[in-house]
Amino acid sequence: MAAPGSAALSAAACDASGRGGAGGGGGDQGVDVCGGGVPSRSAQISSGWTVPWGVAWLPDRRTALVTERDSFLVFRATLTGARREVGEVPQTVTTDGEGGLLGVAVDPAWTSNHYVYFMHTAQEGNRIVRMTYDGESLSGYTVLVRGIAKNRYHNGGRLGFGPDGYLYATTGDAQNPADAQDPDSLNGKILRMTTAGAPAPGNPFGTLVYSYGHRNPEGIAWDSRGRLWEAEFGANAFDELNLIKPGLNYGWPICEGYCDTPGMTNPKRTWPVSTASPSGIAIVRDVVYMGALRGRRLWRIPLCSGEGTATPEAYYVGTYGRLRTVSKIPGADRLWMTTSNTDANGGRPPGFDRIIRVTIS
Repeated sequence: MAAPGSAALSAAACDASGRGGAGGGGGDQGVDVCGGGVPSRSAQISSGWTVPWGVAWLPDRRTALVTERDSFLVFRATLTGARREVGEVPQTVTTDGEGGLLGVAVDPAWTSNHYVYFMHTAQEGNRIVRMTYDGESLSGYTVLVRGIAKNRYHNGGRLGFGPDGYLYATTGDAQNPADAQDPDSLNGKILRMTTAGAPAPGNPFGTLVYSYGHRNPEGIAWDSRGRLWEAEFGANAFDELNLIKPGLNYGWPICEGYCDTPGMTNPKRTWPVSTASPSGIAIVRDVVYMGALRGRRLWRIPLCSGEGTATPEAYYVGTYGRLRTVSKIPGADRLWMTTSNTDANGGRPPGFDRIIRVTIS
């Protein structure tokens, strides 16, 4: 059953066809076992934010680093809702759109090296950088990756460490769609790298590029089998949830949503842009939870034992407004959701954004 204030769609069997939209359809009906659990309750735990964009948890499982896109500030936030500013990422600039201070990731070896990573917009383009966070403040700004083009929109920006220990980053096409199809460009890609910013061993092209043909991916998460899932903004028709595999071409700008063009990899789910515009995703018990900006809801998409997904359900429709980032709380079947109501599309004044806790039962 959907949580109060939600507009959940009825559950359906797995769809492995790649053609399934928000209402389901086609595929290996009733064959696969899909992920479980549903949002059972939600509560505000923190307020006073302005476009909180990235969330990354420290090893204590009680503390997260949270970035604000437009202020360029980084905060330490706790499960109880307390927060404290810990620093600013240097050389960050705005694009008066979707650029600024974006994703954050904590090194798996943070307890020994104290490294954290950020993706941000700089004067010449978007960068991936490393800093030291000693538990109190940020220092030691070091650039790892340059050469990612920026624009007012389509900057990507999500960072995350995979189960393989390597750092992944999403990059947008920077409003130049052709770059997404160019394997030599860093734009319109998912990148995979070492903690020094070098191409990770086994990357399909021997470069930073892990997959290509992306428009503006802002969500990545790994399931219990170590598979990488990605959420991506479409243009005018379809937003996407993709299962990412190394070296594959995910179609943009030749395809938006499902298409029959040889060599293109189809999404596992699509949505009309009016009901999604997805940013961050998290996975709990093999269910993808996807924040929707324009759609102003949380999508629940169970993953099946094959490569299909069950029919998505929408929760909290209109309850919290635009949802930007969804992050799993380590060691718990709970999520943090950040709102994005103080950006240009939300229209709310600075300080109106919140962090919401969701319990999965």
